[in-house]
Amino acid sequence: VKSELYSKYNAYPIFLTEEAMDKFYLGFCNRTIWPLFHYFPSFAVYEEEYWDNYKSVNETFCDSVMDIIKEDDIVWIHDYHLMLLPKLIREKMPDIKIGFFLHIPFPTFEIFRLLPKEWSADIIKGLLGSDLIGFHIYDYTQYFLRCVLRILGYEHNMGEIITNERIIKADTFPMGIDFNKYYNAAKSQEVEEEIRELKKTFPDVKIVLSIDRLDYSKGIINRLKGFELFLQKYPEWHKKIILAIVVVPSRIGVPHYDQMKHQIDEVIGKVNGKFGSLEWTPILYQYKNLQLNQLVALYRISDVALVTPLRDGMNLVAKEYIAASCDKTGVLILSDMAGASNELGEAIIINPNNVNDIAAALKQALEMPEHEQINRNKIMQTRLKRYDVIRWAEEFLKELNNIKELQNKFATKILSNKLAERLLNNFVDSNKRIIFLDYDGTLVPIVSKPELAVPNEEINMILKKICELPNTDVVLISGRAKNTLQTWFGNLNINFIAEHGAWLKHINNDWETIKPLKNDWKKQIIPILEIHTDRLPGSFIEEKEYSIVWHYRRSDPELASIRAKELADYLVNFTANIDIQVLRGSKVIELRNSGINKGNAAIQFLSKNEYDFILAIGDDWTDEDLFKNLPEKAYSIRVGLTQSYARFNFHNYIEVIQLLKRLINTGK
Repeated sequence: VKSELYSKYNAYPIFLTEEAMDKFYLGFCNRTIWPLFHYFPSFAVYEEEYWDNYKSVNETFCDSVMDIIKEDDIVWIHDYHLMLLPKLIREKMPDIKIGFFLHIPFPTFEIFRLLPKEWSADIIKGLLGSDLIGFHIYDYTQYFLRCVLRILGYEHNMGEIITNERIIKADTFPMGIDFNKYYNAAKSQEVEEEIRELKKTFPDVKIVLSIDRLDYSKGIINRLKGFELFLQKYPEWHKKIILAIVVVPSRIGVPHYDQMKHQIDEVIGKVNGKFGSLEWTPILYQYKNLQLNQLVALYRISDVALVTPLRDGMNLVAKEYIAASCDKTGVLILSDMAGASNELGEAIIINPNNVNDIAAALKQALEMPEHEQINRNKIMQTRLKRYDVIRWAEEFLKELNNIKELQNKFATKILSNKLAERLLNNFVDSNKRIIFLDYDGTLVPIVSKPELAVPNEEINMILKKICELPNTDVVLISGRAKNTLQTWFGNLNINFIAEHGAWLKHINNDWETIKPLKNDWKKQIIPILEIHTDRLPGSFIEEKEYSIVWHYRRSDPELASIRAKELADYLVNFTANIDIQVLRGSKVIELRNSGINKGNAAIQFLSKNEYDFILAIGDDWTDEDLFKNLPEKAYSIRVGLTQSYARFNFHNYIEVIQLLKRLINTGK
């Protein structure tokens, strides 16, 4: 089988056991993800065994990809069955191009959070293994970005998410169809023959077409009830209209689908019994698969297409119906819950939950003049022809290349092993060295509360050894209060800059300020911060001698973003006539005396000696003043992937620790 698939179709099969398929495909995919992502949470089941099999099958796919992948390949992963796969491949091949496209809706956070926390976090992390994540419509993209923020805390800028490892893009790519395939098929001899046969079956009536997979998300029951209401409200259409409904078998053996099949049979029997007669059956029903020619013939012969899913990622039936209208007649009635409604606005757009809407739309469609049908369909056909499935694929791959190029721009600033060797050599060859080290986010990870970032034994040992290196001055340059730095590191032979430059301390000297400072302004600011702290649960105030910091890292990220902007805007206006600066940082707003920053403080040290080796490492906006003020020859490193005045970047604080250890070993 493997040999034949590879030679004939260039396909590489993955073999799964029947049990794995049952628990992975029928289980987690179709009993958990499918109902949840289509807004049927009451249908979703949360079986640990299903989740375990989902993880296992994704790992099996990863192993199979590893068998055939090459360094310059593009990996394009599709749909909800493989949401963990991008991360699994990324872990084994960090530089490979990976795209992911979701063909179903991505739900709002309120729905997505119904998954167990571990599962939802793993799914988001899995998807973020991609370089580019694509969705059918803008709303799904925004829902995903919101889940990323709420679950992992990553903010985005125009869909770009910056993690410790790289930049990832989430974007919208509405999937098209092979327009010419349906348009040309509609004019083919084979379809003309099918149409002739169909006309023998159908009397001289208007035909309303409904074609769908058997699925509760498709709204088939509501559609039938809408048609029933139409017949009830407009008896003049009796014997002049037929609803031709084709239901394609799907996921046989899933209880909800079996139950739905029974309901459909029941409603159709009821409507035909209520309104039908010996010479007229209102609903003609088939439960079967159709070949392309049969399908296109039905599209061609139908006066109206009734496409009313309760929730649908895109819905290509609507697009196929328009494409197959070679004479440009026919009316599309389309649910506003289908992704396709964003592109097919000239259709009659309805709410699929409202049977009155469906009945009214049927009347409007059946009475629509032919010239109006042609005008509407001409616009939609032009759009579908221009943005077909090939264009969809090309745009996705083009954007994947773009995001990879953006990543590469940052990669050129990453301090590689080769550059690190040059840095170490310069360090060894220098006569007088100075090293500026930030603390939070640089030597230790960012934590929810400042007091939790107490240095561990490893950090203390690294700093002690660096301070003991000959001809080396070390400056710990932090936003921390001077008393905190003194308590933690006062036993080391080290220089300090505290409160982002408000306080300085040279070895064996007392603490001093770089200019006369006032803090009487704090009594006016603290009440304002207290009000906003009360309005944002999880936020808190950190008061230092000459600065105040309002933290909101532990708060609800969406509400925090709104409250922080409100507060920052208010403080900027409030302090306009005071010698105070308001600065927004990573989940903080800080107020301090104007002219105080790490750059100005660092100059106090640089002016004392002639240094032929300068190294500065920091992780946030407060370090940018430092990087700007350093000489060109200095080695400046920003921790994290972001635009910076620093010459180089590190991915995270772990790489800082590794570099410092190499400096210690080299400088002995």
